[in-house]
Amino acid sequence: MSAGVEPPVTPAWIPADLCRSARVVRLLPGDTVFTQGTKPESVDYVQAGEVHLLRCTPGGGDILLHRIQNGFIAEASIDAANYHCDAVAVKVTTLRRFERQRFRAALDRSLDFRSAWSAMLAQEIRRLRTQCERLALNKARDRIAHYMACEGQDGILELTGTRKAWAQELGLTHEALYRELSRLKAQGWLRMEGNVLTWIQSRS
Repeated sequence: MSAGVEPPVTPAWIPADLCRSARVVRLLPGDTVFTQGTKPESVDYVQAGEVHLLRCTPGGGDILLHRIQNGFIAEASIDAANYHCDAVAVKVTTLRRFERQRFRAALDRSLDFRSAWSAMLAQEIRRLRTQCERLALNKARDRIAHYMACEGQDGILELTGTRKAWAQELGLTHEALYRELSRLKAQGWLRMEGNVLTWIQSRS
């Protein structure tokens, strides 16, 4: 992991002086961004790559809470005493790291920045509600269809991560996901071409 100076690649609504103060951090797959229970010292934005938020189950497995690409990591932790999950890079990743107190001071100073930040948090709440709605569905088929309807466009979904990561996001084992995808394909409901999945509305 190393730090350097590069032009900021972050949302345009972040004040320029705050962007200039941020560090660039590079991570390799498997590198830890933070661990559960540690105190937040920064606000991190994924410029490139991918970070997973994970929580360990009593049985030793991992629950995938969120996949972040071009977005903030655990943004609600800006006011938290400690992190409630782990964050791990799953690809070569570049972060823009803002010092937490400086970030909070910028929010206090700028109404426009605070409004944009609030809008982003509201969008995240909507995403979480959609995820909870999906995980409440009992059948793997229904979770797949729900995800494709919400995250795809016109019945077409292009996966940006691995199918194993997608299974975690759906709250399924990867074996259960593969079985259901094969079943849907055999029944004529789904077409799969690499990472592009198409839900067929009507079967001929």
